[in-house]
Amino acid sequence: MRDFEGSNGLRRWHEAGDESAPSTDARIVTSDGESIPAHSSVLASASPVLDRMLDKSQKNCMLERTIHILGVPCDAVLAFVQLLYSSGTSVSSRDIEEAIEKHGAALLVLSHVYRVEWLKKEAESGTAARLTAERVVDMLKLAKLCDAPKLYLRCMRLAAKDFGAVQQSEAWRFLQLHDPAVEREILQFLEETDQRERRWRRTKEAQEVYHQLNEAMECLHQICSEGCTNVGPNDARRGVPSSRRPCARVRTCEGLRQLIRHFAACGRNQFKSRMREEGKEDVTWRLLVKKVIVARVMSGFATRKVPEDNNTLRAGLRSRGGNKRNLN
Repeated sequence: MRDFEGSNGLRRWHEAGDESAPSTDARIVTSDGESIPAHSSVLASASPVLDRMLDKSQKNCMLERTIHILGVPCDAVLAFVQLLYSSGTSVSSRDIEEAIEKHGAALLVLSHVYRVEWLKKEAESGTAARLTAERVVDMLKLAKLCDAPKLYLRCMRLAAKDFGAVQQSEAWRFLQLHDPAVEREILQFLEETDQRERRWRRTKEAQEVYHQLNEAMECLHQICSEGCTNVGPNDARRGVPSSRRPCARVRTCEGLRQLIRHFAACGRNQFKSRMREEGKEDVTWRLLVKKVIVARVMSGFATRKVPEDNNTLRAGLRSRGGNKRNLN
């Protein structure tokens, strides 16, 4: 007699129907009346639910313990039993993929009901990977029943990505008529997804604005403090050639130089009017103009002769006051 004690031998026996295998003491009956012989020790070690069912049959003094697995095609039950014999240790990934490709949803249900955790994980991942928009509604219901969060999230994301195809499915039309709660759940998820995308876009736009402002302020600081080409308070005095101070932000710096030259040629009121006409609601423009105005004021302060101390300042104020009285 060949050795069928290992899990590979028992699985090959199920596949080939070899009658020379060790005698079985359990039988699995499917919905269409098919009977699958099995070993109670293998089933009990693979599933705690099957273990309790077999123990109950033994207490009832049954010579051959019978387990009814109904509501699932016979081929799926046979694939489930074959995978139980492997116990997730010796079965190849190819065999699992083939079984899931043929009976993914059924294996997910069976592994959930009989608490075969390793098989449930594989079935959930495989079903989620093969999901199509036409099956989103059915698989979403299945994910809720089988407590499969990965499959549930995959269904929701696919619905948000290709909702038009989901709406065209027969399952969606059935859902609208008979299960409005699930329909509302999907629509709420779509709305939340859309809101998140809008918030994300606003955040990206705000980050871009702050990045532009930061870049502009760095260029403005260099222009007003160190000097840059023909603009800046220190260029004329120090004679710093532009070749010695290359600007890493050419476009931003050039725009600021044009803005400063334009502002120098315009009056304050004219510049503000131009700001209102061209800037309108542009936050970046308004902030930048304010910075340029401040820079011009500070530059004016830098060129003025500042009194040495407060006493000198007070003396100057008194002197101007005395001159006014003399004039009067």
